Amino acid sequence: MAADQEQEQRRRLLDVASRFPLPSGCRFSYGTAGFRADGATMAPAVCRAGILAALRSVKLAGAAVGIVITASHNPIGDNGVKIADPDGGMMDQQWEPFADALANAPDPDALLQMVLQFVKDEGIPLGGHHTAQVLLGRDTRPTGEYLLDAALQGINAIVGAHAIDMGILTTPQLHWMVWSKNKGTKASESDYFTQLINSFRRMLELLPKDKGGYELAKKLIVDGANGIGGVKLEQIKAELSGLDIIVRNSGKEGEGILNHLCGADFVQKERVTPHGFGPEDVGVRCASLDGDADRLVYFQMSSSSDNKVDLVDGDKILSLFALFIREQLDVINNNGSQVDKSLPARLGIVQTAYANGASTQFLKGLGLEVVFTPTGVKYLHKKALEYDIGIYFEANGHGTVVFSEDFISQLESLSNDLSSQAANSQYHSAMRLMAATQLINQAVGDALSGLLLVEAILQYKRWSFQNWCELYSDLPSRQLKVKVVDRSSIVTTDAETKVSQPSSLQELIDKETGKNQINYIMQRNGSVLHSLKYNTRRVSAFDIQIVMSLQPTIPKGDALCVHLVQKMWYECMPRHLRRWKPIVLRNLWHTMWNAFLDNHLQPCLRFCLG
Repeated sequence: MAADQEQEQRRRLLDVASRFPLPSGCRFSYGTAGFRADGATMAPAVCRAGILAALRSVKLAGAAVGIVITASHNPIGDNGVKIADPDGGMMDQQWEPFADALANAPDPDALLQMVLQFVKDEGIPLGGHHTAQVLLGRDTRPTGEYLLDAALQGINAIVGAHAIDMGILTTPQLHWMVWSKNKGTKASESDYFTQLINSFRRMLELLPKDKGGYELAKKLIVDGANGIGGVKLEQIKAELSGLDIIVRNSGKEGEGILNHLCGADFVQKERVTPHGFGPEDVGVRCASLDGDADRLVYFQMSSSSDNKVDLVDGDKILSLFALFIREQLDVINNNGSQVDKSLPARLGIVQTAYANGASTQFLKGLGLEVVFTPTGVKYLHKKALEYDIGIYFEANGHGTVVFSEDFISQLESLSNDLSSQAANSQYHSAMRLMAATQLINQAVGDALSGLLLVEAILQYKRWSFQNWCELYSDLPSRQLKVKVVDRSSIVTTDAETKVSQPSSLQELIDKETGKNQINYIMQRNGSVLHSLKYNTRRVSAFDIQIVMSLQPTIPKGDALCVHLVQKMWYECMPRHLRRWKPIVLRNLWHTMWNAFLDNHLQPCLRFCLG
């Protein structure tokens, strides 16, 4: 870098750091969700994320990098920022320590020295021929516009950086735009919508004409969580032939509050209808997006007497996608009349230990390869890329399907070879897979593209919502948090399914629960940041999920036993956990299991961990 350019670079960094000083006592931590906290405190972190994104782009020879300003399913007062790498995925984990250090630099001089040292260590050619390009998007939160300006100022603090404001977007749209731009294809919002609409239409055109069974109802009610996903769905729903979409909690003024008593996270955890749904919706297929539209779950009200729902979470969405893709591959590779035309592909299913054990058993029963990673999209996506076709979903409804470039190339070649035999079942299956590669957002989990793929597959299979629910029966599960003095005191292995430290804890869990009867996960959470006028405190916690894989036989009809167990359960529950009621009260074992968790496992953990 020339001397005058170096001076200009120093001046810009010092100037922007002075405009966005770090609030006293505030500390930010970059995780899967990027930086996230109270929106009023986020400007320094967002500004520094702008610096980081620009440096990342320069490091990668000017490839487009993305910044999205959102707090996803969090309350409306929160906000956050995360960075998308050129492949549309999460920022490389190796840069996360620098992200933390940069966001928490205490003063302008410290920030300047930190950047200069990092640039030197990484060999980033500031002032060279590689300029930076950063695409920006934000959701509808009231602090979004203010934080967008902070991000722009951070980007412009790097000499030669170019920021492009893509507007108010869903998080997956921004990731798709980064991915598309670096592939050299069209990357505007209208291009995104055109691709979704056309590929969905193509999948419906390829529906079997002679397939019997249930005819899927066209009516679909979508809970938009009063976020950006509802806004975008309203824009395109009229062009989605074959679907009659009604959007509730659409984000219109006065309809409700972002993520409050609505959205995928609320429905998946509480298993009740979101705000705005009532008895008139009984029996109607419904879907729920989260605030930034990267999560999707389905549900249906089965009774007008309460607001409980039958839930289809990410595990069953994954299973539906896996069934469809495997079926198309089987048709292509097992058609006796065209044995010379085949499409070898390694199909892999990627889950975390949070997945319900019933889904894993179901998928393995189909002969599919199922692997586990630690919790977090960055781990799931990376593992999925190892396959010709990788499918991953978390139970919360975040996930996607990724197809390797080599597989897509072979699929295109096969489709061309079979094009002269348009009536051939192999050709139709190849074209369905081709349409699916265009419909699904391969960069990241996308509730809008996922919803359309679900609808197309349900129509293809002629399945009702009930057919989908009955793929398998979820095993009873329970999740709770246990606060510990030092969260680093627990070390897990085997994708968080076993505890290696403290050494006595695994033995204790095995003894208390019975090794052959449960699957469990212990996952160390990132610290949760609570802000109040810049005063902060950090809370360490563990998520613990226990999933029964073998239910003991319990004599039925003993009313006294049922009464005593239910009474024991309610009395043993700490007051703040009493909202965790049994999913099905008449399931006696589920009730007893809840009592066991609170009387035995949680006290044991507290004893071991201090």
